[in-house]
Amino acid sequence: MNTLDGLPDFPFEIVACDGRARAGILHTPRGPVQTPCFMPVGTKGTVKSISPDRLAITGAQIVLANTYHLSLRPGSGVVARLGGLHSFMQWPGPLLTDSGGYQVFSLRDTANVDDSCVSFRSIYDGSIQQFTPERAVAEQQALGADIIMCLDECPPGTAGSEQVRGAVERTTRWAARCKRAHKAAGGEGTDGPQMLMGIVQGGVDTGLRRVSVEQLCEIGFPAYAIGGLTVGEDRNAMLDITEFTAGMLPQERLRYFMGIGDPQGLVEVIARGVDIFDCVLPTRTARMGTAFTRAGKLNLRNAEHALSSEPLEADCPCMACRGFSRGAIRHFVMQKEILGLMLLTEHNLSFLIRLVSAARTSIAEGRFAYFRSTWAPSW
Repeated sequence: MNTLDGLPDFPFEIVACDGRARAGILHTPRGPVQTPCFMPVGTKGTVKSISPDRLAITGAQIVLANTYHLSLRPGSGVVARLGGLHSFMQWPGPLLTDSGGYQVFSLRDTANVDDSCVSFRSIYDGSIQQFTPERAVAEQQALGADIIMCLDECPPGTAGSEQVRGAVERTTRWAARCKRAHKAAGGEGTDGPQMLMGIVQGGVDTGLRRVSVEQLCEIGFPAYAIGGLTVGEDRNAMLDITEFTAGMLPQERLRYFMGIGDPQGLVEVIARGVDIFDCVLPTRTARMGTAFTRAGKLNLRNAEHALSSEPLEADCPCMACRGFSRGAIRHFVMQKEILGLMLLTEHNLSFLIRLVSAARTSIAEGRFAYFRSTWAPSW
């Protein structure tokens, strides 16, 4: 493990590039993470509708959990007393926790933001909760994830330029406070060293993105996330600003796009130099009765699948495709059987993880441009 300003810095090596796309390895205390990498989301300490052993079988390397939710229920102190988040989730591999900053966006109707903190009304009991940068770090230290995030302000895609500018300035100030709090704790959580990641804001404004990158790089972080996107802005503008931002970030540092999970979207951000990404889309879509396939989305609620003996995807090794027909899975979905949700969840995660693994192989073999072109028609 390296250090940056005396704080944990997990080594990241780039092993191949093809255009802007890159394949790398992040070396964490709990094992390597090969990139590009999709992270399943375990918001409340579990990836919905799938057990940890089945999650591992999908090829998942690293899992994300939500600091806001876990700090309120059951409480980060409870998680710490129960052995830390790895033990709590029964996930032996690397874990990443977000900071609660996304709730600035998702709970904006009840949130109040100023320079000192963001105040939320708890979705559980209505109590007022104040998240300072220091609390965000402390909660994540108690949870014990391997990678933790700075508290940031994430404005909606419809925000005006002054609101976005204010979010950039506040995000920078909060990042500096997070780093000081992290350093005061020696860069350690309850379950070992923790790498702190800065988050770039700026909406789709190139000038503000440049300012955010420069200010965060001056503070200095071992890795950087591209935040504040997929929150209502135009898709093409989102991809353009992703390319611009990734191009400004240090070449040797891990890059994380926060919140994208559709197959074509993943391929496009990989093409723009992003290394890791997360999203609830594959698991949420599964719970709606929809499977990801190479030909597009497959809605199992449609009656046309009732007598189908085909698998969801012929070449997929997941449990759903190896042992169950579309007709059977449709029946489980229509009857609200838990097995249906479990099968679709495992399939959708397997699908995305296989996709990014194939992208990695194509980068290593110098044929990523062709690989990318094959995803445009169906998605």
